[in-house]
Amino acid sequence: MSLILLEQRGPVALITLNSPHNRNALGPQMVLELDAIFSTLEADANVRAIVLAGGPKVFCSGADLKALQELQRRSSEDNKRDSLALGRLLERIYLFPKPIVAAMQGHAIAGGAGLVSVCDLVIAATTAQLGYSEVKLGFVAAMVAVFLLRAVGERRARELLLTGKLISAEQALNWGLLNEVVDSEKVLEVALERALELSKLSSSAIATSKEVLAQLPSMGLGEAMRYAAGVNAWVRTTDDLQEGIAAFLEKRPAKWEKD
Repeated sequence: MSLILLEQRGPVALITLNSPHNRNALGPQMVLELDAIFSTLEADANVRAIVLAGGPKVFCSGADLKALQELQRRSSEDNKRDSLALGRLLERIYLFPKPIVAAMQGHAIAGGAGLVSVCDLVIAATTAQLGYSEVKLGFVAAMVAVFLLRAVGERRARELLLTGKLISAEQALNWGLLNEVVDSEKVLEVALERALELSKLSSSAIATSKEVLAQLPSMGLGEAMRYAAGVNAWVRTTDDLQEGIAAFLEKRPAKWEKD
């Protein structure tokens, strides 16, 4: 049985984690399959946005603890390769040129919360909870912390990572970890709607905006402004901007270039 289900909904690809026996844990095979699917979707010009969904009770429970226990008996190099594979997946999703919307019907825990953190938008159920609980196992959410810091800043990140507590969807929304909280039965519907809205926008503008958002936090003010000016100048020469301006002035829908 495949650990991932993939469905095409027009210009939107729906990825569903499909490992209920271990609550959609991020074991080596799950990480491998997810990475392969994102690689395929990046190259597919017919896919303009993605929805990432989990289970109705648990979106993703984080690391596969049985696999982690097995890895403890193996070499440090084996453990490093496994860690790097997960890190590459998180970075791939964060930097993915097409918009990704998480449909979080159930709880997102530990690495599952990290998976949510790297998506562009997150739609969660009112009953869902989120938490970075690694510390309760004596583990450290090192790779996840890279993205959590960007999302909520150090003060909130310290509270989440050092206590390992689960917080409600409402609190996660207030802290900037989620975008919308809706009834559980509406989560997937709303996520697909948001993805469809994003699919109608300029793919080059979205990809460039995501690149800018990834680069700016590591820059000083002067460097950031020089970088932003260069991006601004380049975008002015793109076909999509010319089409966007023409469509606005002519009061018609824009016809964007294919990827």
